[in-house]
Amino acid sequence: MSYNSSYMGSQSNSRQTANAILADENSFYYRFERDLDQAKHEVIIESPFITVPKLRNLKHAFESLMERKIAVFVITRHPEEHESFMAEQAEAGIQFFEKIGVQVFMSKTHHRKLAMIDRKIVWKGSLNILSHKNSRELMEREDDEKKAKDLFSFLKYDHVSEIQNICYTKEEI
Repeated sequence: MSYNSSYMGSQSNSRQTANAILADENSFYYRFERDLDQAKHEVIIESPFITVPKLRNLKHAFESLMERKIAVFVITRHPEEHESFMAEQAEAGIQFFEKIGVQVFMSKTHHRKLAMIDRKIVWKGSLNILSHKNSRELMEREDDEKKAKDLFSFLKYDHVSEIQNICYTKEEI
């Protein structure tokens, strides 16, 4: 079996489609942090794993969100579901988030990887946003308010009072 070595390389790849942007593990964080910088009201991140090294890279972005009074929610796997090293990483990450004012929800058997910004922009795919280190991944960004709101309801975020109560008018977005 032969492999295309250019495909297997680690070059950054990003591609715009009709209403979406596709990003790999090398181009994702630049675009994602740009979206965080432009957030006006709310950021929801689902990432089953949290690591201290990744939080060091994203620390400034999260502190900036909190300084700008953006509501930030992280949904992650409960540390008890991890092996000891990852449990320690998750616990440290949760403590960091709680210290700066991020609301953390822990879920058993959690594995979704997505981010929703202002109920308008959605990033979803295979990359663990709060822990990625060096694996090949794919993320898709959609800027579609209707789809984002449908996903918000589908994921039952509208049943969680802490998230549901972040209200703003369409003009504010």
